Amino acid sequence: MSGAQHGRIQRRFAKLRDENRAGLITYFMAGDPNGATFEKLLAELPAAGADLIEVGMPFSDPMADGPSIQEAGFRSLRAGTKLRLVLGMVQRFREHDQDTPIILMGYFNPIHRYGVDRFVVDAKEAGIDALIIVDLPPEEDDELCLQANRVGLDFIHLAAPTTTDDRLEAVLEHGTGFVYYVAITGVTGTRSATSGDISAAVARLKAKTDMPIAVGFGVKTPEQARDIARSADAVVVGSSLVNELARHLDKAGKADATLIPSVLALVRDLAAGIRGAR
Repeated sequence: MSGAQHGRIQRRFAKLRDENRAGLITYFMAGDPNGATFEKLLAELPAAGADLIEVGMPFSDPMADGPSIQEAGFRSLRAGTKLRLVLGMVQRFREHDQDTPIILMGYFNPIHRYGVDRFVVDAKEAGIDALIIVDLPPEEDDELCLQANRVGLDFIHLAAPTTTDDRLEAVLEHGTGFVYYVAITGVTGTRSATSGDISAAVARLKAKTDMPIAVGFGVKTPEQARDIARSADAVVVGSSLVNELARHLDKAGKADATLIPSVLALVRDLAAGIRGAR
């Protein structure tokens, strides 16, 4: 069994186990559509039902992301979002929320440019709990994963339907926090996940690790989230939330007054579906 944990993520999953339910992990791109709107939304997510929050780091070449999240990243970049500003957004969130885990998700290039050693220290001090870096496979754990673990940041690896047993051992060797199971092959937001094979996949992973299993990619509706929550420890929803946000932008990318209430309403619906799963 593998998977040392520490901090907010461990405490949050322990709380979920005590409540006999899965958690909702929401994903939004930092700075989308601008810093002020994003920070207002971020502050409201926990009360709406987000148990953990993934914050995307915008990058100009988001190869694993589908059209919705790519566009969110481009909107964020056009608004002037830089990695140091993302850390500042999380730091301000921590002024009023010391409990909700925050996971940075994205690509290695911005971190490499920032400087790995400086980044892991600054991220930890800002109140970030974990990293998901989609273009750093386990074979490259010495690029960032080991440095993150040394300062107390969890490093979350991805598993997929195509992950072999040998590959799974590598995924679990240094990964901490939870395992992110990618329920579909391909990029984010382009297809829906089916619950048929997810239960078996989660059982397979749980036989290999005591870390929680979060399932994401292709989860679009409260009904899908509920079905997955029957077996998974958490359900990750990203593209459908980003799409809802984008629906409330005008042609110039400016948010209307209904953006935050509408997005939070969807978060509440997703959370209710998950809470009713067991």
